[in-house]
Amino acid sequence: MDDKAYPYLLMPLDLGFTQLRNRVLMGSMHTGLEEEREGFHKLATFYAIRAKAGVGLIVTGGFSPNFRGRLHPLSAELSNHRHVRKHRHITAAVHQQGGKIALQLLHAGRYAMSPFAVSASAIRSPISKFTPSKMSHRQINNTINDFAHSAELAREAGYDGVELMGSEGYLINQFICQRSNQRYDDWGGGYDNRIRFAIEIVRAVRARVGDDFIIIFRLSMLDLVEQGSTYDEVVQLALELEEAGITILNTGIGWHEARIPTIATQVPRAAFAWVTEKIKQQVSIPIVTCNRINTPQVAEDILAQGQADMVSMARPFLADPEFVLKAEQNRADDINTCIGCNQACLDHVFVGKRASCLVNPQACYEKELVLTAVATARKVAVVGGGPAGMACAVAAAERGFKVDLFEKNDHVGGQFNLAMQIPGKEEFKETIRYFTRRLEQTGVVVRLGVEAKAEQLLDYDDVIIATGVQPNIPPITGIDHPKVIDYQTLISQQRVLGEKVAIIGAGGIGVDVATMLTEPAEHDLDSWLREWDIDKSLCHRGGLLPSSDYNSPRQVWLLQRRPGKVGKGPGRTTGWIHRRTLEKRGVKLWAGVHYQAIDDEGLHLIIDGQPQILAVDNIVICTGQTSVDNLSQQLTRQGVSVHVIGGAEDAGEVDAKRVIRQGVELAAKL
Repeated sequence: MDDKAYPYLLMPLDLGFTQLRNRVLMGSMHTGLEEEREGFHKLATFYAIRAKAGVGLIVTGGFSPNFRGRLHPLSAELSNHRHVRKHRHITAAVHQQGGKIALQLLHAGRYAMSPFAVSASAIRSPISKFTPSKMSHRQINNTINDFAHSAELAREAGYDGVELMGSEGYLINQFICQRSNQRYDDWGGGYDNRIRFAIEIVRAVRARVGDDFIIIFRLSMLDLVEQGSTYDEVVQLALELEEAGITILNTGIGWHEARIPTIATQVPRAAFAWVTEKIKQQVSIPIVTCNRINTPQVAEDILAQGQADMVSMARPFLADPEFVLKAEQNRADDINTCIGCNQACLDHVFVGKRASCLVNPQACYEKELVLTAVATARKVAVVGGGPAGMACAVAAAERGFKVDLFEKNDHVGGQFNLAMQIPGKEEFKETIRYFTRRLEQTGVVVRLGVEAKAEQLLDYDDVIIATGVQPNIPPITGIDHPKVIDYQTLISQQRVLGEKVAIIGAGGIGVDVATMLTEPAEHDLDSWLREWDIDKSLCHRGGLLPSSDYNSPRQVWLLQRRPGKVGKGPGRTTGWIHRRTLEKRGVKLWAGVHYQAIDDEGLHLIIDGQPQILAVDNIVICTGQTSVDNLSQQLTRQGVSVHVIGGAEDAGEVDAKRVIRQGVELAAKL
């Protein structure tokens, strides 16, 4: 190998008729720009920035080949020549930067959020509102033709290839698995018939686009649902896809309806590379691995060990568009690492909002949230070195302001210093590392161990108050009992608690504390796979072991005042993971609780109208936060230009997505 920092990652890949400049595939992500007015111009900028920074091959978000395949009635579609003109903005912009780009063709099948949904069989998915219609033979043949026609239009639009979405439980996957295909004709029954739809699509596409066009097939290698494919079936399909003419085999892990996390922060890095490694031994075309690959070293290790030929990273290119460039320049410490939170990307897309990124709010807003250089370098003070303060200080310094950051503690990071100590949230330390590095690189003067006073701030042109939050302590009789501890003290001082613990407050912080207190002693990949019933031997159908639970030796009660579900935590796409984790560990989730008192006997409460005493050793207070701002009014009275952001402005539920965006937006407006 040569002397590059990441020689395997940066090695070109020869596809015969074309060459990719490295082994990095920017995986498909729907951004919401696909449906916005002027969205294609914004998408062109979004993709071009990543292409300029060296991505080997970009894959767009999913476009349906026909109306019934749309995820919802207004979703993007590529099926006629009017669509082609818009797509040329994207392909031209990417090619101008020396990049290559493929369009993903995705038919939602029974996942379509409309009464027009169709599938192999009329079986509603557990996450859908609509029962699909069973496709007729004519509809099946027309859909195959629609895929081929859309691929031909993609070539006309200037794309270098297409990706056929055959995983994650979408239409092609629905034909493959008996779970959703209970037909007994030429398109169902035995496995050979169930995979016929996939094979015929590939053949039809190859016939339309010719031999010098990339066809990627995203194959579900681990369904993680009942009645999913076996390992032998996956291998059989991979070989038949290769014979039918695909160029690259991409990996899909888990259906959307699977009750197993596959891309959230809790998932260990490169948790599924072993699956791709096993399939790779069976095929001769390049194979791509994916899921929770977020640093150059993780990607390099996968390729060096022969687990894949390429690595797919999607959200890491939201977090840092220059990921590849920084790897090429051996600047891994300068990468803004994806923390797998899903809060600004998937959570947004699933409610019809534009995607972005918690750690990089400029993602998908490249043409709107612009940090333009200032003509005059005014003096700016930022008080508080948490996420909001760090983001604001860095963005202001990037514009050319002279920035001083005051932090009363001996380290920056704020609430992220607590978050990174929660099992499954260790990635938050990467965000602190990134912003600490950027503070240094942009010339921000960081004054640690300094609690800023009003008189120190009078000479600044602008003062940003980002002093964060402190725990809210509820007015419960006996709240000052020695049994009681607030979440901040518990985590920051790493206190050891007893065997029976009650947690008052079941928001995101309460869920995190319950997770931390019940975490198993083992933390390696194999133990995580066992906890989630994933069959690493691939002997069970769908890669799914019989369900099992881990009962923590510590007994924990997670309590909330309001009735309803307990323990969901924040996040549309991750809340269920938190709840399922706690259920599997035996945590008692109680709602509608009225707290009466705390004394030597324990926690006195009323639930379902009945008084009870929880004889616990400790009680952890997780009842939200209150803002900390002792400066803004003083400074305003003295005529100073003051801006209050982050938790200091609105404590609420701790929301890093909101406060980081607020910090950058303020810096852009100064």
